Amino acid sequence: MYTPICLLSAFALASAQTVPAQLFSRLIPQKVLATAKSLPVPIQYPQYTDTSHGNWIDFDPDTWTSGFFPATLYALNTRKALCGATPSNGLSAGDWLNLGRAASNGLIPLEAHNNQGHDVGFLSFPFVEELAINPSNQTALDAVHNFAADLAARFDPVVGCTRSWGTADPTDFTVIIDNMMNLEILWVVYGLTGNETLRHIALTHADTTIRNHIRQDGSTWHVVEYNSTTGHVIRKRTAQGFSDSSTWSRGQAWAVYGFANMYKRSGDPKYLDTARRLATYFLNNMPSDGIVPWDFNAPLIPAPRPADSSAATIVANGLLLLGKVDPSPAAGKKWIKAAISLLNNITKLAWRPSWQSLLSNGTVNWPANNFLTGIVYGDYYYIKAGNDLVSMGLAKCS
Repeated sequence: MYTPICLLSAFALASAQTVPAQLFSRLIPQKVLATAKSLPVPIQYPQYTDTSHGNWIDFDPDTWTSGFFPATLYALNTRKALCGATPSNGLSAGDWLNLGRAASNGLIPLEAHNNQGHDVGFLSFPFVEELAINPSNQTALDAVHNFAADLAARFDPVVGCTRSWGTADPTDFTVIIDNMMNLEILWVVYGLTGNETLRHIALTHADTTIRNHIRQDGSTWHVVEYNSTTGHVIRKRTAQGFSDSSTWSRGQAWAVYGFANMYKRSGDPKYLDTARRLATYFLNNMPSDGIVPWDFNAPLIPAPRPADSSAATIVANGLLLLGKVDPSPAAGKKWIKAAISLLNNITKLAWRPSWQSLLSNGTVNWPANNFLTGIVYGDYYYIKAGNDLVSMGLAKCS
């Protein structure tokens, strides 16, 4: 694994920026604890809020987002370790580790059967967090092994990717850009076992994505359809963006984060180059108000183009990771500065003290008329960004 040099210089240069105080508000643990205490029995998990009052809407565990709320509880356990637990920061209010473990129990049956395809990587998040605390936890070990095996079984060597969505025609092999994030579970289990097949799948999927999913200008298609018999590309399109030729911002955010992580995991400079291209497109196409739109090419008229707070927090985490692993001090400073700026801008727009979620102004799925909501993964990455800033020495806990 590549260890970047001169990292402290980049951090020191970026540290003059002010991070949003809301990242460390005591409202965060208060809201998360209230949600944890109100999880339904049998368990369901919050995914997004209504648009009028910001109340969470819960979903069956067999949903791609179900791992994010348990992972949020683990993120607050991490924050407790970073910041201490006091009445003033609100972290003394909950036993975050045990809350995270309890909330994760509802995901265990999904190891044996689920309908989430490639998104088992997201389902694995809380179990990966558990292993960082207790590497011998057998429940977590079983979960990550089973989820990795599930994802690996979706790999097709002819196409060179893991299948994202199932289709009625088995020769229609669909891959979405989001899948770059799910490769992490393969790396986790490779680290535990040395299983070279899992590493090979992750590398091959990323290489195929570079060839077919990324435009010359560094933007991305959401969906690429392949013929599984020949491996040839059939069609490039969107499912949640504005058009087949547009750039859906959350997909671009997943790509930035995913390729930064591929570089962190492999040390291969082509993944660094790709992450830089993707991040450069994202930042160069931001509107003048600094708010991440739901799609970079969506029209501004006749209605205002809505934001996606989840895309903002996802890409902020990806940029912070890129800032850590980029061996160029100047580039590292640039990525970190951009991440902090995005967090400041989305906080000003979307911080909602009266809502059950931390942030509003999320766009779950514009074509399905689901926007202006709080989103569970947007909140998770908001908290995680604060943790990363503290661990990088760029923010204080209060």
